[in-house]
Amino acid sequence: MEWIFEDIEVESYSGYKGEESPRAFVHLGRRYEIVEVLDRWYEGRVDPKALRHDYFRVKTKEGEFFLLRYTPRYQSWTLCRRAPAPRFSNN
Repeated sequence: MEWIFEDIEVESYSGYKGEESPRAFVHLGRRYEIVEVLDRWYEGRVDPKALRHDYFRVKTKEGEFFLLRYTPRYQSWTLCRRAPAPRFSNN
């Protein structure tokens, strides 16, 4: 499987860290209200020069699950999803 990262608009709660927790997001013109952040983790803290990403596994009001990524350096949000791998052919 291959990961695809799509830019999204996110409404978030800004605590003392700034963009702290997503509350809703818009993807392809549709708004999704987040009712729960199920998990949260960080990537890129070991190397201070590495780009840091904050990940959020969320559940929407409609019962759907999504993985969102925030990049503090660029103040940007992306929707992370897996694309099916191409079918292998022996022909």
